[in-house]
Amino acid sequence: MSGQISAPGRGAPPSRDVAAGPSNGSRRGRKKWTFDRISFFIVFLLVPLALFLVFVISPFIQAGFYSLTNWTGFSPEFDFIGFANFVKLAQDPRWTNAVGNSIVLGLVVPFVTLSIALIFAILITIGGSGRGQIRGVKNAGFYRVVSLFPYVIPGIAIGLIWRLILDPSSGLVNGILTGLGLDQFQSFAWLGNVTTALPVSILVIVWGFVGFYMLLFIAAIKGIPAETYEAARIDGAGRARMSWSITLPLIRSNVQTAYIYIGIMALDAFVYMQALNPQGGPDSSTLVMSQQLFRSAFSEGQFGYASAMGVVIALVTLFFAAIVFTVNRLTGGKDEGGTS
Repeated sequence: MSGQISAPGRGAPPSRDVAAGPSNGSRRGRKKWTFDRISFFIVFLLVPLALFLVFVISPFIQAGFYSLTNWTGFSPEFDFIGFANFVKLAQDPRWTNAVGNSIVLGLVVPFVTLSIALIFAILITIGGSGRGQIRGVKNAGFYRVVSLFPYVIPGIAIGLIWRLILDPSSGLVNGILTGLGLDQFQSFAWLGNVTTALPVSILVIVWGFVGFYMLLFIAAIKGIPAETYEAARIDGAGRARMSWSITLPLIRSNVQTAYIYIGIMALDAFVYMQALNPQGGPDSSTLVMSQQLFRSAFSEGQFGYASAMGVVIALVTLFFAAIVFTVNRLTGGKDEGGTS
């Protein structure tokens, strides 16, 4: 009968899967190396890894090797001199001055740029009327489009344009200031004065990047559920409180990534500083590490010495990224497990 229960030991024989035991299951779990699987790994893993090794890791290794030589860059002959180039760097006043200027850029440019970008992003997304649905200021779309204009202009063009705007004799800035009755700014050399050259250069870099990072933060804020802001407003939170307690914590990872990217750019800043002050400014007040590297390699024919500068720049950049990650973790960022 179909409803009869088989007695122990007399029922149907155990299935083939049960008889096979656990080893059969593990054998079935193994995936065969098919052509599709092999081609996937080759295209999406081996090829990118090979390109990374050839175009990224290999130049670093070569730079590290040449930094230990006196290669001039124009001769196949060179001598191995060990760490003499690095000792020379520590005693070179031009290089130490360039390092100081680059550190100032690495500290000031990211902080100022991202602070302004965050303020504008918050205004455009949640800074509108307190009545009705949470929204940004009026004509927010227009502001997003206009703010991106400086970023789409190449950095070299931005530097040259601002160099003309800041020209002592025919620049727009001095023309406006003198037109307002400030005669002390007549023929004032903004990029030719030790006290103003570096701050003005920082202003130009910030102007060129604020719009891009503002859009980056706007996209991150748009990903926050509107119900979160609505609940906070019901609890009596104002715009400032929501920005500090909701927006900033939820876009922390975006801010960290942006800080690293713009910090690396600021530590380099070659394009902007070369366009604004090709000679490094008055008394080398705007000279940065990348400019001194370029000058040593292509103007003075010291490629081994310049390679040592490149190694130092790479180490400074890695140290900067490590500081950003460490500060983020110490101030409540994600831990190693990926939890907040």
